[in-house]
Amino acid sequence: MRIVTWNVNGIRAALEKGAWEWLDAQQADVICLQEIKARPEQLTAEQLEKFSGYQAYWNPAERPGYSGVLTLVRQPPLEAQIGLGLPEFDVEGRVVCTRHPGFLLYNIYFPNGGRGQDRVDYKLAFYARLLEICDQQHASGERIVICGDFNTAHQEIDLRNPKENKDTSGFLPEERAWIDHYLAHGFVDVFRKLYPERVQYTWWTYRMNARPRNIGWRLDYFMVSEGLVERVQDVLVHDEVLGSDHCPVTLITAD
Repeated sequence: MRIVTWNVNGIRAALEKGAWEWLDAQQADVICLQEIKARPEQLTAEQLEKFSGYQAYWNPAERPGYSGVLTLVRQPPLEAQIGLGLPEFDVEGRVVCTRHPGFLLYNIYFPNGGRGQDRVDYKLAFYARLLEICDQQHASGERIVICGDFNTAHQEIDLRNPKENKDTSGFLPEERAWIDHYLAHGFVDVFRKLYPERVQYTWWTYRMNARPRNIGWRLDYFMVSEGLVERVQDVLVHDEVLGSDHCPVTLITAD
């Protein structure tokens, strides 16, 4: 099975830049897109036709041109849930959860804490609520894959300039600690498990010619329940793929 996650930073702009041609060539079973910044009715008929081989689950934000996630599934899931069931988070269009044989898949655009302490607090509350839900699901025997833009670099290896960014949201100690919490609650960062010393990023600011200079951050993850790790064959970071300030990441598992 192949699952692709990609923060496209605006689905309409990404489609215009050829993102779908790359995605279509991957023959993925599931495509999880974040920061789509659009509702389906804002896409042209030609753009929507590109998704015709998939069943689409949209969760746009109430605020126009902001946030939003989209899950595209080749085989219809057993069930789908939009949001976490809490209005304070669901108005921002951050979660689609689909059930597949043997696991739940969360497509998530975690909040960015870069606009002030109130947004850092909001981000941490989102992390806490999601983990509470996942703890309950693990306790009932569920296996879970969480993918998307976590908006946090976990360790110093996960960004080019850790010392310069120690006070920057995305690398604050309290944000990084939540990644530790997930790892302590039955999840595995499968890219880092497979490649403990690999330096590879998934996001680069548009400023300062950062991407050609590879001044980046690893913000996009697959967190997998411990019981699913043996099925993981590879995690591919496609840092050569343009079209967004993030690059896509693919999880490959045994069927």
